[in-house]
Amino acid sequence: MCVNRSVIYYQSIKDDAELEAALLSKAEAHPREGFWKAYGRLRLEGHHWNHKRMHRVYKKLGLSIRRKAKKRLPSRVKQPLIVPTELNDTWSIDFMEDRLETGRKVRCFNVIDDANREVLHVDIDYSLKSKRVIWVLTHLVKRRAKPKKIRMDNGPEFIAHITQEWSKAQEIDFLYIQPGKPTQNAYIERFNGSYRKGVLDAYVFENIDQLWERTNEWVEDYNHYRPHDSLNGLPPVVYAKKFLSGASPRKELSAKNKTSSLI
Repeated sequence: MCVNRSVIYYQSIKDDAELEAALLSKAEAHPREGFWKAYGRLRLEGHHWNHKRMHRVYKKLGLSIRRKAKKRLPSRVKQPLIVPTELNDTWSIDFMEDRLETGRKVRCFNVIDDANREVLHVDIDYSLKSKRVIWVLTHLVKRRAKPKKIRMDNGPEFIAHITQEWSKAQEIDFLYIQPGKPTQNAYIERFNGSYRKGVLDAYVFENIDQLWERTNEWVEDYNHYRPHDSLNGLPPVVYAKKFLSGASPRKELSAKNKTSSLI
């Protein structure tokens, strides 16, 4: 092969143990910083390893941070906020986050009817994926009626292919607000503020069961007894019966479904 024997039998005598330990310590202390930040920190500490050697060891240890590519959103057209004159014309949906006393994160998926601001459902769990969103909306459609439109932001759960396919199958228009314009979804944002002030920021919850229980009590009061300034001082259910067409007693979605088989 015209190759010297020394090339075949050569074994490196480089000792990278110290460099490996230094890079691992930087990766542990600063997990979201990449190679050049680690290189800069080590050079400032007085180490004289050059960037080529450091990068070789960095790659060898598998410390490279996966680069996240941004997804390009289709153009979103501003949709005017029109108060519907009948129930189930337009729903608004959104997510909220909070933490339990233990520090564990919980998510809330909120659904309201724009016509009378009635809370159709608040779903709570440690993780809420696109399939869970579809499950909630499907059961609301079966128990109430199919809306013509659903307004939402551009969250990953809402722009996923599975939710897009569901909207087409159900013939429900998804109205996406423009990125960075939460005021275009003002009805649900207003509700989020009330829910956070009345429940999430008002109590410290030891577990998710306590959050479920307090949320159900608060939603019952919100829909049936709490006066709303935008509804002539009436609760949503009372307002719908008096002023909106298509008003009928609402069938409740199962308040506490913890099944994870659909997630």
